[in-house]
Amino acid sequence: MTLVKFNPEKKNNALMPGFNDVLDSIFNDTFFSDRMVTRVPAANISETADHYLVEMAAPGLKKEDFQLNLERNLLSISVEQPNEDREQRANFTKREYSYSSFVRSFTLPDGADENGIQATYNDGILAILIPKREEAKTIRRQIEIK
Repeated sequence: MTLVKFNPEKKNNALMPGFNDVLDSIFNDTFFSDRMVTRVPAANISETADHYLVEMAAPGLKKEDFQLNLERNLLSISVEQPNEDREQRANFTKREYSYSSFVRSFTLPDGADENGIQATYNDGILAILIPKREEAKTIRRQIEIK
């Protein structure tokens, strides 16, 4: 059985005044609204001659919220945050717990140096610097034409 709030103080000119309250209750519920939002941050990946750079836009988090794991050549970035929504009125208390979490995984290329990976979090951007091994670095030289 589902309980739906009915607000008799709400003035509307609908033929069925309770029907709008039912729809508002369904679509404004945190169960639906939390699931309609994509919670996986976008990532940019770039490569230079010396390193690879993974940048992930994740504003509103702290560096302690992130967990980076490297298993074989798979780099996983995960975040799990518990959220509590608490509303208290005269006759009732409403508490809803939810967890916002995500996991992004990237396969490192063969030329990556797993031992030199560094990560920083500044201004909502998680930056992961992955150096290249010496043998994987691009070598540039001038070739003489004979």
